[in-house]
Amino acid sequence: MATHFKQIVTVLLSIFLLSCSSDDMAAEPNSTTPPVVTPPETIPAIPTSSNIKYLALGDSYTIGQSVCTTCRFPEQLKASLKAVYPSINFSLDIIATTGWTTTNLIEAINTQNPDPNYDLVTLLIGVNNQYRGRDFSIYEKEFPELVTKAIALAKGDKKNVIVVSIPDYAYTPFGATQMNGSSEKISSEIDQYNSFAENYCIKNNIVFVSITDITRRGLSTPSLVATDGLHPSESAYNLFVERMLPKAKIALLD
Repeated sequence: MATHFKQIVTVLLSIFLLSCSSDDMAAEPNSTTPPVVTPPETIPAIPTSSNIKYLALGDSYTIGQSVCTTCRFPEQLKASLKAVYPSINFSLDIIATTGWTTTNLIEAINTQNPDPNYDLVTLLIGVNNQYRGRDFSIYEKEFPELVTKAIALAKGDKKNVIVVSIPDYAYTPFGATQMNGSSEKISSEIDQYNSFAENYCIKNNIVFVSITDITRRGLSTPSLVATDGLHPSESAYNLFVERMLPKAKIALLD
């Protein structure tokens, strides 16, 4: 009888001890909440110069034929950069005229002889070589010459140069109706010019921005064509700038 009583006491004591141990464990926290770390505020990098000079070289696509002065892409790019860096003073010079070929642009640069102190230079040229049916070998010779001039004008630093592809006017009302069914030929030749320019830029580590596909939406999206039925509209130039802006920011910060 005494033995049986001891066994009962032993079992009850064990249950009591286990219960106390479980309560103690439950009272301990399972994990420690990590402290909240607030990341440091990111300060956008800005150009070291307080005055940025931008030069745009080209033809009607640069001068902005049939759109307002502030609608052309160099003005929009300047305004976009100003919005990113409001404390910086941006100035813009343009050497471009409707109808210019590569030969005309070279002659104009030589005549005007601008100072080689630009922080950013864009180059968009070649459509009039194609439109006038000039031999492609002229572009093969003169495009590299123009890139070299652009680099020289950009303080001799090729990272400050952006080459822009040639728009395709086959996808405009003018190209579709006034070019006697030669739309496919126009596009094929524009591709040839752009392919040469892009390959040259890749080989020489120069920034190349392709916007041709935007202009090839001109017939399906009429708002991308200016009122003359041939040149890009303000909206099209805005899309150009969206692609150019990241490259321009990198050029100004390096």
